[in-house]
Amino acid sequence: MSTAFDRYEEPSPWSTASDAFGPGDPELTRRQLLLASSGVLAAAGLSPVPAAAAAGSGRAEPTAAVRLRVNGRPVELEVDLRQSLLDVLREKLALTGTKKGCNQGACGACTVLLDGRRINACLTLAAMHDGAEITTVEGLAQGEQLHPLQAAFIEHEGFQCGYCTAGQLMSGVACIREGHAGSADEVRAWMSGNICRCGAYPGIVEAIVEVGKERSS
Repeated sequence: MSTAFDRYEEPSPWSTASDAFGPGDPELTRRQLLLASSGVLAAAGLSPVPAAAAAGSGRAEPTAAVRLRVNGRPVELEVDLRQSLLDVLREKLALTGTKKGCNQGACGACTVLLDGRRINACLTLAAMHDGAEITTVEGLAQGEQLHPLQAAFIEHEGFQCGYCTAGQLMSGVACIREGHAGSADEVRAWMSGNICRCGAYPGIVEAIVEVGKERSS
């Protein structure tokens, strides 16, 4: 059986470049590294835009134009090729509901939906997702009407400090949609990538199971 860790399958292109030569390879030259990095960017359909940034400073900052649809709204912006999706959401779009926790893909606080699939936004580069549909916690409610899982979190007291709540909600929405919310044990297994186990955790599990059963009936 697959686990919730399956969402982490997307590798970092920066580590892929060095992996092509093997870690610590004494024969790796700067030229080889640059060539490998260029190959990764080309594979991702990206092309650095150094000219404008280079003017004046003498230093090229690689950027790319990216079009996204975030919470149903079209967005077009220029991003640094090195920026994670998490940082673009928080720093360029002011969608701070998605939290930065470990910044290493271990805590799940930055979980968002990318084309309907849950991912850790800290582990992927924004420039790789031109044309993608992104849903953050700000996109769950419809005006004043809460998403059923948000309402269930309140009913089951699934909040405590709230720092992990956004990631738990987004992962919970995906867990239900994937059909993995049939029991508390199943929810705990498929939500294992969201590691917070504070006093609110039993309520979080109960809320996901409840909404999952409602959606399947």
